[in-house]
Amino acid sequence: MNLLKDMHWAGDSKITPEVMDEMGLEPTSGWDKAAFEGEVGRMNSEQRAVWDESYNKVIEDFKKAYPTMTEEDKMKWRYQRYMQDYLGTIRAVDENVGRVIDYLEANDLMENTIIVYTSDQGFYLGEHGWFDKRFVYDESFKTPLLVAWPGKVAAGSKSDEMVQNLDFAQTFLAAAGIEAPSDMQGESLLPLLTGEGEWTRDAVYYHYYEYPSVHMVKRHYAIVTKEYKLTHYYFDTDEWELIDRINDPMELKNVYDDPDYAEIREELHQKLDGLREKYGDNSQISQRYLQEYLDYLQKNNSYAGGKNTDLLDKIFKDRKLSTQQE
Repeated sequence: MNLLKDMHWAGDSKITPEVMDEMGLEPTSGWDKAAFEGEVGRMNSEQRAVWDESYNKVIEDFKKAYPTMTEEDKMKWRYQRYMQDYLGTIRAVDENVGRVIDYLEANDLMENTIIVYTSDQGFYLGEHGWFDKRFVYDESFKTPLLVAWPGKVAAGSKSDEMVQNLDFAQTFLAAAGIEAPSDMQGESLLPLLTGEGEWTRDAVYYHYYEYPSVHMVKRHYAIVTKEYKLTHYYFDTDEWELIDRINDPMELKNVYDDPDYAEIREELHQKLDGLREKYGDNSQISQRYLQEYLDYLQKNNSYAGGKNTDLLDKIFKDRKLSTQQE
């Protein structure tokens, strides 16, 4: 997640595998060069020619500068590459949203169409020194959500209620007048969008499972309210974190052990237990997913290569030892 230490030279910073070998740059993980080949390698000759024209000069300039670059220089270089690629992608998204809206307007479909602009998650753009997503901190946890629905959603209206992407399906079904299946876990956003009906949710649940993996973000689950965020990091650690979202909007201070927050901490623990029960989540399920995931990694040797290999080897060694002792 660290811009300098954890970004892939090929997969993220677009240094070709050939140049990595030439410069002696070690892969960040076994996925580093594979990510590049999976993205750039699938281009046809015409697309690759355009890519080469854009990136070859960047790569050559980097090769010349690298021998005298400090750690700070490398960090700045990687951040600039990251932001330029990211913002170029966002520009392409904006252009194509415009194309969709132009089509709807040209074909008189705007009045009978719900437009939803959203994403699967947020993204770190250098906050906390990070890139990517995964953590429950606001930069990646919060998701953009804009809705246009002529005659239903008032232009310029806003809401700060706790909603999630699992609410989208129920919302679309409700808008179409279709009853949602009873096993769906989201809630229709129509009360918030139209101002009609009641909205009662005051907290949301989050669970991140993908560890050990490429980015090595610890497994964790959390409850998030408008005022607080309680998170449990588990598996090869056991840490609790309590964030005061009002007084610490940058989420830099853990107040879990602060006596002034003791009552709030206990209340959030109770609410978290309730949400885990509501969504059918518990430690036994987490352990089952973990064992299945570790089985997969070992069977497919998916973790080989890069700086995470030693840590993963230790995890698997400890796991084998634990199994023998049982």
